[in-house]
Amino acid sequence: MFQNRTIALCAAVLVSVMLVPAATFAQPMGASEASSSVTSKAQRKAESKARRARKNAELTELKKHGYNAAGSQATYPQNVQNAEARQKPSTNAIPASAP
Repeated sequence: MFQNRTIALCAAVLVSVMLVPAATFAQPMGASEASSSVTSKAQRKAESKARRARKNAELTELKKHGYNAAGSQATYPQNVQNAEARQKPSTNAIPASAP
């Protein structure tokens, strides 16, 4: 019986020792901390949407100039470079209005 009490006491001490640090570090967020984290989350979300929109616009432009994302991956870098070259106007081209 003495051994059971010792085990129960040790278990209680162990549990209390484990819970005390968790309770001391758990601090409720203040109103300013909560609003700043919400603001930063909204800001990150807006930045992510803007990045995604730019990426999708760039991909759409490449597709207009012949890039096929579902095409052969064996020549992947060259396919993108070819589409980018077609996308940019040539600086050496002679204007149509020149004599």
